[in-house]
Amino acid sequence: MPNVQRNIVNTATENRTDKKWSMIKRDIVRNRYIYLILLPVLAYYIIFHYGPMYGLQIAFKDYGLADGIWKSPWIGFDHFKSFFGNYYFWRLIRNTFLINIYELLFAFPASIILALLLNEIRRSFFKRMVQTISYLPHFISIVVVVGMMIDFFARDGLVNHLLGMIGLEPVAFMQEPGLFRFMYVSSGIWQGIGWGSIIYLAAISNIDPTLYDAARIDGAGRWKQTLHITLPGMMPTIVILLILNMGSMLSVGSDKIILMYNPMTYETADVISTYVFRKGILGADFGYTAAVGLFNSVISFILIVLANSISKRVSEHKLW
Repeated sequence: MPNVQRNIVNTATENRTDKKWSMIKRDIVRNRYIYLILLPVLAYYIIFHYGPMYGLQIAFKDYGLADGIWKSPWIGFDHFKSFFGNYYFWRLIRNTFLINIYELLFAFPASIILALLLNEIRRSFFKRMVQTISYLPHFISIVVVVGMMIDFFARDGLVNHLLGMIGLEPVAFMQEPGLFRFMYVSSGIWQGIGWGSIIYLAAISNIDPTLYDAARIDGAGRWKQTLHITLPGMMPTIVILLILNMGSMLSVGSDKIILMYNPMTYETADVISTYVFRKGILGADFGYTAAVGLFNSVISFILIVLANSISKRVSEHKLW
């Protein structure tokens, strides 16, 4: 009798599997042009994102260019132990986390606030003008932005001239370790606030206008409407972007920091990505930097899973 039941269950499972495959085949045939468009995207991810994962094994090898990946000897977790025992380990972790936390506290809400303010502007010409002006810095190269910062904040730059006019001593903004994070985060807000607000404005445009009409009839002012209609309408987008930002807590772009920092600001400016650049590109220690990069990716993955789990528990919004 148990064998008969098992056979019945197996047959039912096979039928369900066959049915699913038939549905998938029919869907592919029906939407073949859409799947055709999807092919280049899949190829891009396979070649440039999944393909390079093959090289991750050098994080566990004493990699040498002459030996290649296959012939280089395995050394286990030696690179990881070396990184964890490194004199600069905690400095790198602290700087990376602090810069990301400052961006999360100041840069992340800045785009939300700008989107809310733009939504309150009723004159379309003025609104378009403000949007255009706020978007423009996004299209300026990082090299140009850092060049402008160096010129403006140099000892004989515009900012120090203005400080001198009101009787203040000049400040070495770009050489002062205590000011580095402020300079980095504030310039990032200036460059990205307008561009970052686009997605929030799109979320606001999807809110049902009848909700505002009902709120006005009930006597709700602009502040109450923002608080009880606009912000809840934006919340799914805010939560998704917040989870994605949490996943990059150990990932600070190296380009801008490499252009901005100098040995005098290493104490607060040196992060994991710049350390990887120095060791990997300048020092040609590819196995060690692969281990550091792998550690960075694993921690980022754990953080994004944790953020998504917390979001699922405390709200209805989640990434997956």
